[in-house]
Amino acid sequence: MLKIENLHVSINGKEIIKGLNLQVNAGEVHAIMGPNGTGKSTLASVIAGKEGYDITDGHITYLDKDLFQFSTEERALEGIFLGFQYPVEIPGVSMTNFMRTAINEHRKHKGLDPLSAGDFLALMEEKRKLVEIKDKLKNRAVNEGFSGGEKKKNEIFQMAMLEPKLAILDETDSGLDIDALRVVANGVNKLRSKDNASIVITHYQRLLDYIVPDFVHVLYEGKIVKTGGKELALQLEEKGYEWLG
Repeated sequence: MLKIENLHVSINGKEIIKGLNLQVNAGEVHAIMGPNGTGKSTLASVIAGKEGYDITDGHITYLDKDLFQFSTEERALEGIFLGFQYPVEIPGVSMTNFMRTAINEHRKHKGLDPLSAGDFLALMEEKRKLVEIKDKLKNRAVNEGFSGGEKKKNEIFQMAMLEPKLAILDETDSGLDIDALRVVANGVNKLRSKDNASIVITHYQRLLDYIVPDFVHVLYEGKIVKTGGKELALQLEEKGYEWLG
């Protein structure tokens, strides 16, 4: 599904990612761990198409296509979803209107007719219950006045609605209490299928108590320096990252 080869990325002349290689297949969950400043969020942003990054070398293919040929919007329409570490507020735009527009843009891209109001509301109710989001949140402006936990749950709700092929969750567990962490993780687990894949970026092993990855990668000084199973995350929790240097 996703193949990254020898990726080099700089910001304002400073190289952040220094020859990264990664392959993600359908049906897999990959966890990427590493200390601050090592390139985890940069990698997520580059895959999603965020501007401001200078890609100096390497290739990324997504569904056997050159990812760099797609704009940010086209990547989203092709099924790439980025869950933000710090979700933004959109005052004046209700969640219902926001999601209906997004859903119908995806359907248009696939050559499908827009969902009727009734079908859309039924879908919204189904996904709301799936990810355990409160009914009142869907009528509020996007993330406006939401707590940190509510914003993160809302990200998973949006992911459930859009059903992406590749979901990238950038430190979605940051700042969550145990209850919110459980809800977010359960939502991710329920949405997992043989046809989609997820990349979960995290500092902490605790998220991986709830989302069991197929692979754990350690991103250190701009490269993936070690890959293993969940036991690798436990080692990192015990030893820290310096032992990898």
